[in-house]
Formats: sequence, C-alpha cells, structure tokens
Amino acid sequence: MAKIKLPHVNSFYDRHGKLRHQFRRKGYKKKSLPGLPGSQMFMDAYQLLIEQTGGGALRVDIGANRTKTGTINALIVNYYKSDAFTEALAPETQRMRRNILERFRADHGDKRATLLRQDHIYKILEGRKRHAKQNWLKTLRGLMAFAIAEGIRADNPCAGVGLPKGAKSMGHMTWLEPQIALYRDHHKLGTVARLALELLLNIAARRYDAHVLGRQHIILSNKDGKKKLCWRPHKTMRSTAKMLKITIIPSLQAALDAMPKSEALTFLTTDRGRPFASAAAFGNKFADWCKAAGLKQILCDDGRTRSFRAHGLRKSSLRALAHAGCTGIEMMQVSGHSSLKQLQEYLDEVEQEQMADSAMEKLMASETKMATSGD
Repeated sequence: MAKIKLPHVNSFYDRHGKLRHQFRRKGYKKKSLPGLPGSQMFMDAYQLLIEQTGGGALRVDIGANRTKTGTINALIVNYYKSDAFTEALAPETQRMRRNILERFRADHGDKRATLLRQDHIYKILEGRKRHAKQNWLKTLRGLMAFAIAEGIRADNPCAGVGLPKGAKSMGHMTWLEPQIALYRDHHKLGTVARLALELLLNIAARRYDAHVLGRQHIILSNKDGKKKLCWRPHKTMRSTAKMLKITIIPSLQAALDAMPKSEALTFLTTDRGRPFASAAAFGNKFADWCKAAGLKQILCDDGRTRSFRAHGLRKSSLRALAHAGCTGIEMMQVSGHSSLKQLQEYLDEVEQEQMADSAMEKLMASETKMATSGD
C-alpha cells in the first residue's frame, strides 16, 4: 500500500492483483492516479485534482529531505518556497514552470548549480518545439535569477541565449460568424454554455476572468445609468492591476436574463451548480460544449490541426472591435492589453481588408470604363 498518507487517496488491489490508487472526494467523480504515491507523476496528478475540486491540501515537496547543498535539486526545492516563485508568479504559471523544473531536475538534479553553462542551456533546448523552447528558457532564466539572488551564482547562463526565428504560430483560432452562429444555434439562451460564449465574446474576457465573474461584479454607472461589469483582470494583477469597466451590451444582458436564479457567486457553473474549480476546468468544459455544437477541427495554414476554444472568442471580440472602427487605444480599454503592439495584428487585418476593397473597386471601375469605351 501507499507509504505516504494523502487526503482523498484510496489504494487497493484490483481483480488482477495489481495495486491501484484512486482519488475520491465527496461530490466529485473518482479519478485514477498514475504512478506510485510520492512519485512526481503521482503528486502532480494529485495536486491538480486537489485544485480542481476546491483545494485544501498542501503540496508535498518531493525530494526536499534528500537534497545536497549546492545541487540543482536543492536550488529548485528552495526556489519553490521563495517569494520569487510563490508570489511573483500566477498559479497557472507556477504549475507550468513546476512541470518543466521537475523534468529538468530528473535529468540534472544531482549536478552542481554553479557548473551550468550557456552551452548546456542550448543542449537542453535542442530538439524541442519553438513554443516549448520559449517556456523552458523563461523557466530556467527565472531559476538562475533566483540562484544569483541567493549568492549561489554570479551570472545567469540563460542571458544571451536566443531562439532561431521560425514560422509565427497562429495561436488559438479566431471564431468567425459561421462558428458563432453554429454554437448559438445549438446552445440556446438559458444555458450556461450559451452564457459562456456571450461573456467571452462580448467583453473580450480571458477564460480565467470569465470563470470567476459574477453578479457582484455588476455596477450601475453614475454617468449614463448603464450596467457594467467591473473587475481587475487576473493576468495583470501582478503588473498594472488595471481596473476594467465594460458596458454590458444587449446580447450579453439577454443571456444573463435568461438564466435561472442561482445562489452561486459566479455566472458560470458546473452541472452541479457550483463554480468551476479552475480556469482549466472551465476550459475543458467549454471544449465539450464546442464539440456538442458540432464545431470541427480545422487544418490551419501552418500545417497544425486546431480546435475552437475559449481564447479564440477573445480574439474574435477584438477582431469585431477593430472592424467596427475602434482605435487601438479604445480596444486596449476593453481587452486590458498594456501595449498597442499586442493589438496591431487586428488593426493590420482591418487596414489590409479596407485597402484591398479599395483596390478591387478601382480595378472594377477601370474594367467597366474600358468595356464602355470599347463600345
């Protein structure tokens, strides 16, 4: 049986005599846990389930009791406990970087932190996809910055490490009118699925913000008497902490009015009427709603196959704002972006379409003139 005792974990032998471990928490479906209790694979899966079902358990620092001073292993254990990790990074960023650091630790944990060189960094990044390289480089750069702050190193071996230019990723697919219409046709007003689309689409919200917003965020403007949603985007809480106040437009208001009364503090709830445990849990459910609406995967120009997801609606909202004639500054006040550079692609798309329309009109006028003169 398991050598460590963890809340909500049940270990048993199946009918084949194999030892299995299962996560059981009242009110939630049972989930199998991979690996052995105490292994990194097991603990990562366990911690994720704890977070998705309401939290309440502390993460166990695997290997903290067998680290040697000065090693990568010891450095990572101390980094996990530092403000540079627990306070400076958002929970989702912590989770992503922890996964990377554990893989780095598994391969190099017993090596001296002072011996890591720039050529080692290039070797570690070798063979990974561009997006993965970016995440690994950011993660290792943060770890080495912590090592410098702790007096373990005098330099950061990640400094000056560049990534070769490659094809720009298209990212999440932008929803266009046909996909939005298909989703709306399947998910009627009065359903959480429909409210989720209107919330994401009409205020350009990120999925994290969408899954925590509720009626307590609705205010009545003293200036024009309009209802508005007022909140601070989670992503910028550690930087600008900018407050957004966005008018609730008719399509979103109709979706809110159609919902049955609920005691939940959030607009969006699970099938059990509870708030989603995390942004990831909401994102997974939204993916199910997309599949139910018949939204198919698309083969994109960069050769990758993508599915329609929640973040694509944020991009669709920004696209709609740009095509409506909004300036970059106006769009920033809706999206919460901190620079115009991040919105330039939407503005460029509008400019390209307008210039192309003008060019085609001139071409058609020229052809008509030539045909008339020939008569």
